[in-house]
Amino acid sequence: MPILSLQSVSKSFGALKVTDAVSFDLAKGEALGIIGPNGAGKSTLFNLIAGNVKPDQGRVFLDGRDVSSQTAMQRCAAGIGRSFQIPQPFGHLTVYENLLVAARFGGAISGHDAPEFCMDILGRTGLAVQADKVSGALPLLQRKRLELARAMATAPRVILLDEIAGGLTEGECHELVATIRQIHAEGTAIIWIEHVLHALNSVVERLMVLNFGKMLMIGEPAAVMASPEVREIYLGIEA
Repeated sequence: MPILSLQSVSKSFGALKVTDAVSFDLAKGEALGIIGPNGAGKSTLFNLIAGNVKPDQGRVFLDGRDVSSQTAMQRCAAGIGRSFQIPQPFGHLTVYENLLVAARFGGAISGHDAPEFCMDILGRTGLAVQADKVSGALPLLQRKRLELARAMATAPRVILLDEIAGGLTEGECHELVATIRQIHAEGTAIIWIEHVLHALNSVVERLMVLNFGKMLMIGEPAAVMASPEVREIYLGIEA
């Protein structure tokens, strides 16, 4: 049974159909990348999976259970964690306090278990030395790491990463990708929207292409990127 399944999910805003009958399964522990031109509907698809937006049609299943009517908070508690393209920490709180909030209210982890749980995540995401720093003062790479750590602190079975490598230098990108690769190797399922293709393709097992809200193709990354249609739509190279 897949950990996540979308069945003919559609969403319109007025006359504009931003998600058009998208269906796919995500296996337990799998990493799936999503690419597409600006306006393809990638962020809306994330919002539909996370529960920030309700579908007009279709259903979302988490571990075989229909969560289509659940709120974002309920889906977070059920096991869907996410990062945001623009980091949104509680800027007046420390890095460690940010994780405590996520663990308590997103993962229902509290009491004596919470400190050890949060410190373990800080260690795994390379933030242990930043634990006592106010999150609003962190440089971009550390804020991106904090987005990842906060998603992990909700104890997710699926993590949604929204352009987490965007804006980083080449060296910073390699550092962050190494962390994501390790988290994936530990068995966490990942869906990752990204424009930095070399970062994405170094982690994911499958790649999905969206265009005008429709799923154009899904498959092994090299095969998808070799498709003339994908090269024309996404890379601007004539088929």
